[in-house]
Order: sequence, then structure tokens, then C-alpha cells
Amino acid sequence: MQKDFIEELTWRGMIHDQMPGIQDQLKKELTAAYVGIDPTADSLHIGHLVGVMMLKHFQDAGHRPIVLLGGATGMIGDPSGKSQERNLLDEPTLRHNEESIKKQVMNFLDFDSKAENGAVLVNNYDWMKDFSFLGFIRDVGKHLTVNYMMAKDSVKKRLSAESSEGMSFTEFTYQLVQGYDFLHLYKAMNCKLQMGGSDQWGNITTGTELIRKMIQGEAYAVTTPLIKKADGTKFGKTESGNIWLDPKKTSPYKFYQFWLNASDEDMSNFIRIFSTKGKEEIEALEKEHQQAPHLRTLQKALAEEITVRVHSQEALDMALKASSILFGKSTTEELASIDEDTLLSVFEGVPQVEITKEELASVANVTDFLSETTKGIVFPSKGEARKMIQGGGVSINKEKVIDANAAVSYQLLQNKYLLVQRGKKNYYLVIVN
Repeated sequence: MQKDFIEELTWRGMIHDQMPGIQDQLKKELTAAYVGIDPTADSLHIGHLVGVMMLKHFQDAGHRPIVLLGGATGMIGDPSGKSQERNLLDEPTLRHNEESIKKQVMNFLDFDSKAENGAVLVNNYDWMKDFSFLGFIRDVGKHLTVNYMMAKDSVKKRLSAESSEGMSFTEFTYQLVQGYDFLHLYKAMNCKLQMGGSDQWGNITTGTELIRKMIQGEAYAVTTPLIKKADGTKFGKTESGNIWLDPKKTSPYKFYQFWLNASDEDMSNFIRIFSTKGKEEIEALEKEHQQAPHLRTLQKALAEEITVRVHSQEALDMALKASSILFGKSTTEELASIDEDTLLSVFEGVPQVEITKEELASVANVTDFLSETTKGIVFPSKGEARKMIQGGGVSINKEKVIDANAAVSYQLLQNKYLLVQRGKKNYYLVIVN
């Protein structure tokens, strides 16, 4: 039996607003729905995943998901929640971003064209680029009053904000362009539902109004709450910026760590939104988590599932191995087996020092290496280095240093790194060029 889409989203806490009649529509026939994504970067970040997960549940309920990339709207800028206009994109950049984003959403949606409810990716630039200005204001603009458009919250907030310099005509027309997208997809693909974040309600309902006025059609809207973290900080942001789905922008290790480090207060919300696990399984995990919160059962369950989906099982294995290097009792072999990107990701921010191969080859012993060769970064003096080695508190590449006079004969990690550990928590990365 197919899932009931609205019921599924309701227990997951993913519904903020919905238009009446949507449940009847979904029971009546296979329905297409779309979520718009801004293609101003060549990668999605985790903030986009809420909309993607809505489409995933929609497809799992037997309906057809449409991912709409806002190539045309991305060239304008959406006033919702933004204080400034966006940068405009050229077409080659747009197409590159489109390809990259499609690869990422394929990890969530089935694009098998043979299936009746196979996912589709479209770009509104493809139908907006042929419109003339006169054609658009004549055929579309005349159907909505300025009063109607001014009444939208996104417009009102922008115009009333003290810091605001007002709103350009370009941005003001954004809702008309988005509304036309809905009309176009309604006519071309029988798309009767648009979904998005709660800040998009005004833009989405502009689309349903255009469909009603221009072709007397019936269309629907469903929005999801905007995610806020329990501590009030913005979801998906860290000190170093967005958490991206592209491994070059956010390594699988960092991606995994983001979910692993989420607070207990946030996890009940996060696991319902970002996991495909069912209600009973999630509730069982929550019970297990409550009995031993320090084991982070919920965090691990979600971090593993979403890392495999976005990256791969191999990427998860690498992330787990990397985590054990910092927080567990890993071996030299495990350290040597992680790739360079992961190694640098794990030890980003630790003190680093560069030395030459000649300097390494000419060093007399490990004490000199840990003080003079590494320019005092690890130990400021030979005496301190010797003392800590004798106390058993120094490791190189996870191998304990026993003899202060021993030669430095360690295999370089990735042919260029040595990892020095002083005490339990102090790491130093020596880069050998």
C-alpha cells in the first residue's frame, strides 16, 4: 500500500501550511509536484535537503517529483528573507550548476523515465528566455493587481525594514515569474502542487492564483517549517560556512561530523526530516538514545544514513576511520589508509609546520626533530621534548616514541605528512616538501 503523503509529512513535523483539498487530489490521481531550487552554486547545501526530502516522500507515495532549477529566477533574486539582491548568472555557469545539482539529487530521487512517477529536472530559464518584456507584462502581468502583490509578507517585510533601501522592480516581479513557472508546469506536465519553505508561501500562492485566473485550474500549495536549531543559531551553518553536498566543498568527514555533533534537542527534529526511517524505527531509536544519551545513538543513526546517501558507503567508512583517529585508539595502519583530503580535513586547524626532505634526512634524532627541526612548534626546547618522551606522552603517526635518541624513520603519510601527537589532545601536522 502506498504511503499517504500528507500523513507522512505530518508525523515528521514537515508541514507548516497546506491548501485545503490537497489530500483528495493525491488520492484521486497520480499527481506531479515541484520544488524550486536556486542554482547560484554548483552544489546544494544541507538547507536544500528539506525540499529534496519532501520530493522523496512524494515519490515514495507514488507521485511524480519535479525539481525546478530557477535559472531565470536565479538571474533576478528572490526578496523572501533576503536583504540584498543576488548576483546574476551567465548561461554557461547556469548549465554547469544544473549538471552538478542533478547528480546530487539523483542520490535521493529516482529519475528512471520508464516509471510513471519518475523524477524530472527542469530549468525555468528554458521557457522564460523566449519571453519578451512586452509579451510577459501583457500575457501574465495583467492578471494580478499590484495590491495583491504588495500584500505578500515577503514584499511587506522588505519594504518596511529600517535598513532596506526599498525593492527594485526586478525583485518585485519575482513572484510573477515564479507564479508563471507553476502555470507552465501545470499546463506542460499536469503539475498541480508546489512545495517549499514557509517563506515561499506568498510566491507559491501567486502561482495558484495565476492558474485559477488564467486557465480556471485548481492548484495547491504545501510548505514546510523553516528549520531552526534549539540554540537559536542558523541550521546548516558552521563557523566555516555552509555544509555542502559536494565533497570538494565539505569533506565527507566534516559532513558526517556535522550530524554527529548535533545537539540532543535538535535530533528528534532532524531524524524525522532527513532520514527515510519509519515512525516505529525512529521512536525505537529515540527510546534507546534516552537510556544512554552519551552513546549518541540518534546522531550516529542519522549521520551514517545521510553520509551514505549523499556520498557513499566508502566515504562513510573513511569518515568513521578518521573519527577514530581523533577520538579512539586507532593504529598507524588506519592512519596510513585514509586519503589526503580526509587527513587534511581531520587536522584542519591544528598547528602545522613545513620542512624540507633534506631537513628531515639530516636530523640527528627524534628529540632534535620535535624541537629544532619543527621550529619549536611542537616543543620549544630539547629538554621538554626529552622529558615528555620519557613520560610516554609523544607519538608520531600513532606510534609511541620510546627512545629520545632514536632516528626519525617513519613512513610519510601520503608521501608528505607526519602526524605528531603530544599528550592526549594536542596534534601537530608536519608537512614534508
